Amino acid sequence: MAEPTKPARIALVAGLNAFEGAALALGGVYMLVMGLLGRPDSPEQAEMGGLTLIVLGLIPLLAARGLLLRRSWSRGPALITQLMALPVAWTLLRSHGALIPAGIVLAAVALTALVQLFRPVTREALGIRGPRATPEA
Repeated sequence: MAEPTKPARIALVAGLNAFEGAALALGGVYMLVMGLLGRPDSPEQAEMGGLTLIVLGLIPLLAARGLLLRRSWSRGPALITQLMALPVAWTLLRSHGALIPAGIVLAAVALTALVQLFRPVTREALGIRGPRATPEA
C-alpha cells in the first residue's frame, strides 16, 4: 500500500519551525560566544542565556523533524512554539530601529504556521482526529 503524499502545508510548517529553531540556536551560540569571549556586564548571565536559547531552539527543530516524518506528536510543540513567538513579536514591534522588521517577520512566520497547523488537511495528514462526537443519550 502506497503512503499518501505529504501535503505542501506540512513542509511549509516544518520549514517555518526549522527557521525559528535555527534562529534561536544561532542567537544562543552568539550569546554564549560573546559571554565567553566578549565583555558583557555579566558573563554568567550571557552564558546561561545562550545555553537557554540553544536548548529552546531544539524544540522547534524537533517539531520540524516530526512534522516532516508526519508524527502526530509534533503538532503540539509546533503550536507551543508559535504561541510563544507571538508575545516576542509584539515586544519587537513595540521597540524601535531594526527590531521592528524582525518583529514583523516573526509575527508573519508565527501566524502563517498557526493557520497551517489548524487546517483540517494538516490534521488529517498528521493522523490527528477531530473532536469526538458524544453519543446521544
